[in-house]
Amino acid sequence: MRHTTKIALAAAVTVTALAAGGTAVAAAPASHSSTTSAAVSQAAVTRSQAVAIAKKRVPGARVTEIEREWEHGHRTWKVELRKGHMEYKVYVAIATGRIVKFRAEHDD
Repeated sequence: MRHTTKIALAAAVTVTALAAGGTAVAAAPASHSSTTSAAVSQAAVTRSQAVAIAKKRVPGARVTEIEREWEHGHRTWKVELRKGHMEYKVYVAIATGRIVKFRAEHDD
């Protein structure tokens, strides 16, 4: 939505509310950067959510280690898992919950 459209819409809502006998409080539109940072902080993946995402990728595995890292330009949770003779590393993006890297290695 363009900036002028937002102002016109806010003005129309204010006029309608006043015409109906109510009161209206005008709020300044939030800047894009403050909206983005608020959305990122609300969407941050917690440690336990990262474990759940990793376990969904490797069902039946047990978690051996969890730490935060940078991977492929993303702040991630690195979740290490073991299942049988295999070791898995699942990198879950903290901001989105997407798996940005997955490694499976045979443990000799």
